[in-house]
Amino acid sequence: MSDLYRMSLAALVKGLKNKEYSVTEAVKSCLARIEATEPRLNACISVLGEQALARAAEMDAQGPPAANAAEAAPLWGVPMGLKDIISLKGCRNTCASRFMEDFVPFYDAEVTARLKKAGAVFLVKNNLDEFAMGSTTENSCFGRVGNPWDLGRVSGGSSGGSAASVVAGQVFASLGTDTGGSIRQPAAMTGCVGLKPTYGRVSRYGVVAFGSSFDQVGPLARNVEDCARVFEVIAGPDHKDAASARTDLYPDNLPEQDCLDKTLEGKGKEPGDVLKGVRIGVPEEFWGAGLDAEVEGCAMSPLKKLEEHGATLLPVSLPSQKYALAVYYIMSSAEASTNLARFDGVRYGRRARQPKDLLDLYYSSRSQGFGEEVQRRIMLGTFALSAGYYDAYYRKAAQIRRLLRNDFDRALDLASGGCHVLLAPASPKTAWTAGLYEADPLTTYKMDLLTITLNLVGLPGLCLPAGLGKETKMPVGLQIMGRPFDEAAMLRLGAVIERLTPDIGLPGALDGALDER
Repeated sequence: MSDLYRMSLAALVKGLKNKEYSVTEAVKSCLARIEATEPRLNACISVLGEQALARAAEMDAQGPPAANAAEAAPLWGVPMGLKDIISLKGCRNTCASRFMEDFVPFYDAEVTARLKKAGAVFLVKNNLDEFAMGSTTENSCFGRVGNPWDLGRVSGGSSGGSAASVVAGQVFASLGTDTGGSIRQPAAMTGCVGLKPTYGRVSRYGVVAFGSSFDQVGPLARNVEDCARVFEVIAGPDHKDAASARTDLYPDNLPEQDCLDKTLEGKGKEPGDVLKGVRIGVPEEFWGAGLDAEVEGCAMSPLKKLEEHGATLLPVSLPSQKYALAVYYIMSSAEASTNLARFDGVRYGRRARQPKDLLDLYYSSRSQGFGEEVQRRIMLGTFALSAGYYDAYYRKAAQIRRLLRNDFDRALDLASGGCHVLLAPASPKTAWTAGLYEADPLTTYKMDLLTITLNLVGLPGLCLPAGLGKETKMPVGLQIMGRPFDEAAMLRLGAVIERLTPDIGLPGALDGALDER
């Protein structure tokens, strides 16, 4: 059963519970795949082979859960990954930074604990941009992550390691974090499915913060159903996270929460039955200048098919979108500078040796521990918050952030004839050559233009493959933007799009260079 790693998560769970193969066999299949693809892919910072095999043996000895207990362990025996910014008790949590490379947390993040309870087996901690700051996963102190479709191209960021690991077959799903598109953009560039939940829908307890009013944890998986299965496990209120949404207190005011059922409905029913009465917005600001022709053509194809099967496409305008990029980088950098102030070389993390005095300890520890991109964002954020500039930059950005949310509220107001969802590309370009924009960070920042807005307004987004670009032959991602706490509607529509869109297949690099030992 050496090719178990090729299966979908849903199929694996079904086979494990039917005793068609063991958890140990599934783990060994993934470990063999990791050995074949690392370190050339460089998607993993830590490989937890011994721990995973020990847990697998324990689970096999106990046997699969009884039929009436299966719902309590929906991910029983599934090998999974975690972005190395999410705490796993007893395992390094490096944040891909020299500052934290030896830090070992003594507790699990809430999402980690929920996955453990659901039966998941953690196999790897995935590579990322340092402290999740980047769009390419080139800003890691452990080296950049290759794209499984072309090792010479970027994998997107900052959850590029998680996305590449899933696509390469190292794990069946992985958790990432999304601050400005860091789940959706790598999903688009590597050809997998990534979900950024509504702000507050998933606990951030035990996750190292970048921008506290932006960050959300979400799953990356090989298809929409697998993504929904993981999301249902990690979603829900958590009293340990002050920003956690108490969806249990106001169920009557929220959309339906049965995400997996809605996904299976989109997967099983006729597309015309699912799409009847569905209004899909096409925001003109997301389809304008700056979009590569191959991305636009590929992303537009599923929209035409949705319309052919009964959906209504409506033009939508989000006039404040033109300010989104500036607002995001001012506000997220301000929050980053505040959150990273705790990393001072005194309490934990890297400490400079033989400093001259306390000020030199701070200066040397942070200069040696933080990479160039992190230092850049700390400086930008500190400037925006400083006396004399706060009103001109941060306060104005906060005001425009409210205008952006108003634009989305109008577009998604069903009572006034608005749309159920909005559709747009997830990235203006397919994955580019590694190092292309190394000396031009502002151009890299512009590549986030289509994803950052959902983090500014706190709404959910789902990215899935729309096809391959005609010129580059690299994956193109389509982004579904939904109403607050309506992940179920996005997943339902995503399952339909998945059926109507030709499968992009497996990455060509995996059939050749990556399989060479």
